[in-house]
Amino acid sequence: MSQVSEARPATVSTEPRTIPLRRAVPALVRDPLGALVGFAQDADGDVIRLNLGSFRPYLVSHPEHLQRVLRDNVANYTRDGDGLLWRPVRRIVGDAILVAEGEIWESSRGALQPLFTAKRAETLVDKMAEAINEAVDEWLEPALAGRPIDGGAELTRIVLRTTMRVLFADRISVPDALRISAALDTVTTAMLPRLLMPAVPYAVPMPGDRRFRDAVRTIDEVVLPIIREARARPTDGDDIISTLCRPRADGSEPDEYAIRGDVVAMFSTATETTIALLSWLWPVLSSRPDVAERMTDEIERVVGAERVGREHLPQLRYGRMVLDEMLRLYPAGWMIPRTAVADDVLGGVRIKAGGTVLVSPYVTQRMSTFWTDPALFDPERFAPELPRRRYRYSYFPFGGGPHQCLGQYLFLLEAQLIVSTVLSRYRFRLREPVDLTPRMGASLQPKQRAELILTPVERPVAS
Repeated sequence: MSQVSEARPATVSTEPRTIPLRRAVPALVRDPLGALVGFAQDADGDVIRLNLGSFRPYLVSHPEHLQRVLRDNVANYTRDGDGLLWRPVRRIVGDAILVAEGEIWESSRGALQPLFTAKRAETLVDKMAEAINEAVDEWLEPALAGRPIDGGAELTRIVLRTTMRVLFADRISVPDALRISAALDTVTTAMLPRLLMPAVPYAVPMPGDRRFRDAVRTIDEVVLPIIREARARPTDGDDIISTLCRPRADGSEPDEYAIRGDVVAMFSTATETTIALLSWLWPVLSSRPDVAERMTDEIERVVGAERVGREHLPQLRYGRMVLDEMLRLYPAGWMIPRTAVADDVLGGVRIKAGGTVLVSPYVTQRMSTFWTDPALFDPERFAPELPRRRYRYSYFPFGGGPHQCLGQYLFLLEAQLIVSTVLSRYRFRLREPVDLTPRMGASLQPKQRAELILTPVERPVAS
């Protein structure tokens, strides 16, 4: 449950307090995520500046300031593709929906938005459930043989099978999707040195650069031929690739590299967010058997021997609370950098034009200024009967404002279907304990992979 914290009135414009170089750099090298939370917590949500040498970003963590950056004054805080923190992302997706602003962004978002409405997502639930059940069926053989499975790899396969069928109409095969996913995973780790030291010029080689280039080449080898085929043989399909290959609302026709950027961006956001979140499922539930037991009890009561379907999801309330709490502690998109176009004032602190503003769901969602016992995994924070949180932007795992994630509603349906289906069919234990320390990259995942020993639930499953 959120705590009450009064925002400071923005009556006077002052320079921000700066974390000195001698403190900021060692702390960020030792524990980047913990350091950012600590800096924000010590400042009690005030805007501060981090001295990282030639790079001195502002850290913005108070929900009222976040609302101004992400929604109320969004035109002043852009996703500058040439900004230091966006350059590695731009090297993956080009001028795509994930990075672009203005007309390019509006064109891509306008084309894709009809595919992600809540109404359309509801129509896809049955197709998602079918694909998920097919994938989970394949766990029975290793479960009966007592062989461990790689929990992360298996969840990745489920997510890819489901997403390729539902959103990409199987234009990308599951084996090719696995190649793209593996390349994106390489990219997220290979780009980390550039994210931690964004002021280093690209002319200066850094660790990970070669792996990054090789991974991008792999993505192109898979994606570009599929786009060329779709453009050569257009259809009226409502999948992502068919939609992006058609002329836009203004009559313009994007070239294949613009389409490629949007396809890669949508593949990443449609799969990696779910994969990243669910990678925490096994170690979190193993560390909290009380939560796991309550989830399975709810599934038994609501689903029983049936297969999980759309009619069950509204009744699986505790399972949804668990997902919401996982998104609070482990948001996949942990950092949202912005560039200030013009001078502004946030909570009385002057933001200079051209400055980089760091916005982090991970940071704000772990601050005791806004959350009671923030390090504790407690799904009860999201009980429907609790009063609304004081601040809208104390919880924003999908971003906010016009750039809020297009597919968040579909993502939540898919994640709940996957978790509920798995736990309705199997009980599990970890082969060995898993460290819950996050592995930093473009998304957050545990440093260790979870190997699982599965036990089938001993009751018939309806077909």
